[in-house]
Amino acid sequence: MRAVRRGLREGVAMAAARDPPEISLREATQRKLRRFSELRGKLVAPGEFWDIVAITAADEKQELAYNQQLSEKLKRKELPVGVQYHVFVDPAGAKIGNGGSTLCALQRLEKLYGDKWNSFTILLIHSGGYSQRLPNASALGKIFTALPLGNPIYQMLELKLAMYIDFPLHMNPGILVTCADDIELYSIGEFEFIRFDKPGFTALAHPSSLTIGTTHGVFVLDPFDDLKHRDLEYRSCHRFLHKPSIEKMYQFNAVCRPGIFCQQDFAGGDIADLKVDSDYVYTDSLFYMDHKSAKLLLAFYEKIGTLSCEIDAYGDFLQALGPGATVEYTRNTSNVVKEGSELVEMRQRIFHLLKGTSLNVIVLNNSKFYHIGTTEEYLFYFTADNSLKSELGLQSITFSIFPDIPECSCKTSCIIQSILDSRCSVAPGSVVEYSRLGPDVSVGENCIISGSYLPTKAALPAHSFVCSLSLKMNRCLKYSTMAFGVQDNLKKSVKTLSDIKLLQFFGVCFLSCLEVWNLKVTEELFSGNKKCLSLWTARIFPVCSSLSDSVTTSLKMLNAVKNKSAFSLNSYKLLSIEEMLIYKDVEDMITYREQIFLEISLKSDLI
Repeated sequence: MRAVRRGLREGVAMAAARDPPEISLREATQRKLRRFSELRGKLVAPGEFWDIVAITAADEKQELAYNQQLSEKLKRKELPVGVQYHVFVDPAGAKIGNGGSTLCALQRLEKLYGDKWNSFTILLIHSGGYSQRLPNASALGKIFTALPLGNPIYQMLELKLAMYIDFPLHMNPGILVTCADDIELYSIGEFEFIRFDKPGFTALAHPSSLTIGTTHGVFVLDPFDDLKHRDLEYRSCHRFLHKPSIEKMYQFNAVCRPGIFCQQDFAGGDIADLKVDSDYVYTDSLFYMDHKSAKLLLAFYEKIGTLSCEIDAYGDFLQALGPGATVEYTRNTSNVVKEGSELVEMRQRIFHLLKGTSLNVIVLNNSKFYHIGTTEEYLFYFTADNSLKSELGLQSITFSIFPDIPECSCKTSCIIQSILDSRCSVAPGSVVEYSRLGPDVSVGENCIISGSYLPTKAALPAHSFVCSLSLKMNRCLKYSTMAFGVQDNLKKSVKTLSDIKLLQFFGVCFLSCLEVWNLKVTEELFSGNKKCLSLWTARIFPVCSSLSDSVTTSLKMLNAVKNKSAFSLNSYKLLSIEEMLIYKDVEDMITYREQIFLEISLKSDLI
């Protein structure tokens, strides 16, 4: 039986005597990590952990990759045992968004478990995107992004499970919905706990600046008459705003005045830019829905049959909730990535379905929300940000063989499960993962290198992104390495060939790059939709017979652009990143990582 539950007043009194917010946050985070570490590879008791952990995938290729990685993790005792781990793939056809993926997951649960799932605690992690803003996670999935933490190393999946370690114990049957590329850290009183036990939906809320609020969901909370905030507050929500303008935040009374609060009351995180005496809002992260609400959505989905537009689990579900919700938002498509012809009608149907359902909010005043979904965020949090490093215990070198690497005052390099020769150099601000770097290989500042092998002398220019994939083509094993600038926008697209001059590769006009590589501007230069031309679909990456040749060749094309010197790609079979993901050989990439793991383990045992 769990520890005796104390009254809220006692918890508040004890909270007042606790350490400063940043210290209590770090200690709470480390406790969760230790608890999860104790469960890795162990059989968990009923009610001690999640009954089901489900991950969504965009297509069958992702589904296969995720299942293979889950199998490897279980084999190596990196996850708790006695839990049902599932991968639920979206149906083929139109993109359906994380809201659509949620509906599909509910249907899969019903088919797998019948009425049994109405007694389960379920964690649903959305990881179905192609990670175009952090492409080293594209092949094997955002939820399997490696972290500089743990032995064996943690990936985002393990970190999610660790940070939510306390939730199942205080959760009624239902589903907790989260995304694969964010981290929520929080601290509450010693005798307090987060309860997901109210009907309807329950969401976590974090204090944030108004600027952050424009890119998140914002809660309009009902008035609260307590004179002093606590680390943990259970609040009711009048309505939910999705990525509102600052004007709308004020218009709908979402903005909180500093008044009795001061900046030191908060942990920071997304409010790093929140100044003393600044107005602030409460923004979203994950949410829970009880089984009754899940069944309501499932019945709705089964009645529809097939989705042909993207539904957002936050924007389209949560905006329908609370007594102040109105139908107006259904016609606002300014924040929609792709507006389908049926979107407004679908939103309105969801609104009328969920209207009147309560939205409960758990305010975590001593909390942080980190998003690690872009190359810039990835590099910053792993090499430069001292807060996350302190809270999670992130390391500069994690489970690697490495030379002495110099540190500077502002940032360091980050090496994750890699083998580096003693004569190799990695500049501060760069991340190396799952790679082998030989003598006289130099990595410039602010680079990302993933899954690669450079046996001999080579130089990565500063701000380079290099990621290698194993491919299965005509039953033969091949390799291709994507290489570009860490700040390149792979999602930016143009509609015509005459407009590709608007695309940039490594900060250079893409048209100029094609001249350097001696490539002609034709429709065949791009894969997929010929009305959506981008660096993601550009056939510019050579296919090679060995991993090292692949990396070396792609570096040559990168340096040719950097140095404005010709390097012809005419003699190579070329693929786009889009095609590389179609041909990817997941098993070989996992085998490569395993070889590195075993070599590091062997050398560690000999030391």
